[in-house]
Amino acid sequence: MGFSFFLHSILFGIALAMDAFSVSLANGLNQPCMKKSRMCFIAGIFSFFQCIMPLIGWVCVHTIAIYFKSFQKFIPWIALALLLFIGGKMLIEGIKNDCENEECCCKRLGITALLVQGIATSIDALSVGFEIAHYNTLQAVVCGIIIAAVTFAICMGGLVIGRKAGTKLSGKANVLGGCILIIIGLEIFITGII
Repeated sequence: MGFSFFLHSILFGIALAMDAFSVSLANGLNQPCMKKSRMCFIAGIFSFFQCIMPLIGWVCVHTIAIYFKSFQKFIPWIALALLLFIGGKMLIEGIKNDCENEECCCKRLGITALLVQGIATSIDALSVGFEIAHYNTLQAVVCGIIIAAVTFAICMGGLVIGRKAGTKLSGKANVLGGCILIIIGLEIFITGII
């Protein structure tokens, strides 16, 4: 575990966290009065899934690689469906509710929605298991932890930026956040099938 191992793990973390950053930005827009503990919770969910998915991919490579390869073609479809669902829901709520009061603007996403977002933004990280297939168990776990730490920091940045912008955008934040999630879903889908 030399310098290049840590550098590659950090770069994996940055690359994998971009979708989670965008979704965190949308969540910050959706809930501009979010408390720091809630921000840590949301970033923690994204970090957990970004850590666990490469490890699942690594295990698959070492056990059931042939089945994983056939599943890999469905990853863009799954991410698209999950993000379209959550983004569409946010978009519809933003259009229905002209959020001008603080109670509406501080509406929280439920745990189910956050878990779906975590899975949707990290499902492509399963393929990292192929990239780290030559790692031993300790290296794979350390790589996953580094990816999680990088994701946590990047998601916190997205939440802070989104929260500040959401305060300024008031009732339009839900619509913008929903649009961002739909665009991310389409981007994951298009890059996944190309």
